[in-house]
Amino acid sequence: MKALVTAAQGQVGHALTTLAKTSTFDLLSLSRQQLDIADLLSVQAAIEQYKPDVLVNAAAYTAVDKAEADQATAYAVNETGSTHLAQACQHAGIPLIHISTDYVYCGEQKVPYIEGNVTDPLNVYGASKLAGDNAIAAILDEHIILRTSWVFGQHGNNFVKTMLRLGKERDELGVIDDQYGCPTAAEDIAETIFRLCESIQSGKASWGLYHYCGQPATSWYGFASHIFDRAKTLGFDLAVTVKPITTQDYPTPAKRPKSTLMDCGKIKTRYNIDQPDWRGRLDAIIYAECTGQS
Repeated sequence: MKALVTAAQGQVGHALTTLAKTSTFDLLSLSRQQLDIADLLSVQAAIEQYKPDVLVNAAAYTAVDKAEADQATAYAVNETGSTHLAQACQHAGIPLIHISTDYVYCGEQKVPYIEGNVTDPLNVYGASKLAGDNAIAAILDEHIILRTSWVFGQHGNNFVKTMLRLGKERDELGVIDDQYGCPTAAEDIAETIFRLCESIQSGKASWGLYHYCGQPATSWYGFASHIFDRAKTLGFDLAVTVKPITTQDYPTPAKRPKSTLMDCGKIKTRYNIDQPDWRGRLDAIIYAECTGQS
């Protein structure tokens, strides 16, 4: 199977490219410079040139706070770009796997969200991603939308790397302890996308919207605490004190949801894909960051 991947330079795009080296899939990953999804002609040209069997969209505008003041760009990528991809896939007769976000939910629900729950994003980023999800679902029948959360990986910028960098620079860090979610490794997302591609290749795909995230659930403070505890276990004692703070203590331009725990039962039922334990993906990142090999 030939797969075309957008945003090769991103966390998931890079993880897919790396994983493809040991896979039977013929994977072509294009950077934003090579494929700008906000440009319909660029999308159409790429599909016409490479003739993929499936398109994987890992491209997104993900700067949550910046999006509040840059709404036009956020929607150009997250909504218009997704629309272009769906239209081009429909014309070419190929399916689309699209990565979405937990920030489409408002975070007030007391139990984990399921795919059928009402969406009510609190910020421009979440609203623009939801608009893209809706556009894909309206245009293209053969699609899989994968809503994930708190993505981190060995490549690119993310919470794990930020914590480790700040841990080297400061004696104390205040980290929010009243926002809850499920960290998800880019490498686990990449493996899941490959499994979805295998199902498509075998004609056993079940189209639609799916939740996929790591477990166990935690707060940003709990996430940070585990990062530093693990670093110490690996021999990197950064001697930083992590203190819990509230959302009110750390105001940001974009409002964040309180809890975006997602029920991943549907993807388990349809594809036999389990929630991964995100803690098992930390060691490689910690080692690379603390030894300067990242």
